[in-house]
Amino acid sequence: MAENKKKDNKKDDESDSKLSRVARTGAALKKMDGNERLISTAKALRNLLPGDKEYGDPLSVAGSETPHVLGKRLSTLTAKRPSAMREMGMGALQVWQSVSEAQGRGQGKEELAILFTDLVDFSDWALEAGDDAAIELLRCVGLAIEPPIEDRDGRIVKRLGDGLMAVFDDPAEAVEAALDATEAIRDVEVEGHTPTLRAGVHVGKPRPLGGDYFGVDVNVAARVADAAGADEVLISDAARKLLDDEKVEARRRWRFKAKGAPKDLDVYTASRAS
Repeated sequence: MAENKKKDNKKDDESDSKLSRVARTGAALKKMDGNERLISTAKALRNLLPGDKEYGDPLSVAGSETPHVLGKRLSTLTAKRPSAMREMGMGALQVWQSVSEAQGRGQGKEELAILFTDLVDFSDWALEAGDDAAIELLRCVGLAIEPPIEDRDGRIVKRLGDGLMAVFDDPAEAVEAALDATEAIRDVEVEGHTPTLRAGVHVGKPRPLGGDYFGVDVNVAARVADAAGADEVLISDAARKLLDDEKVEARRRWRFKAKGAPKDLDVYTASRAS
């Protein structure tokens, strides 16, 4: 009995010793992770790496692809204190993202057609109709206009309340999708109200960041959409030049003013060619 007790005590001592070593190792790693000199060195090394040196901020990890998800989790784990592990991890993800872009996935130099849509006078109607009706309308609108966009190989970037932003590789598909969406929404009715859509399409080279796009061309596309009337698809001259005249008719809109858009920007109302 005494011998067994000694063995048990020895096992307990060994177990305690292992736990103690693990605890000491963990404490040492935590101390090293918070070392200011190591953190500064890791940050300096990131500046030498290819890719976005600010990778890890909320904008750059807002997407759903693997680097964005990992970056978001790493940011969450290290949000409350400076961390060498964070800088080294983000550096690896920064390079990963850069390699992906170099292979053509989200490359900033890529020309894309940018589509914005929104509902005309939605806010005024929602104030009268109430939250329940407004939510029901937005659901019905999404079910009506998103399939035509996806059927035309559009990628929905984000939903903006009563509107959305999407990008297309083919400008013709972007315009056709916008026309399809304006037609599809005519079948939507909630509490006697039938909404109308307006849309704008511009072609440019937006800068990808996380799962979103930024830059002058995105702003231009948004301004073009803002200037469209009810049930109208408005397109920039850059988009018009890439369309087939036999499929889409473009009529010049002579009166066009939009804050934040180039003064020499020409826009056209797009419709199906008769």
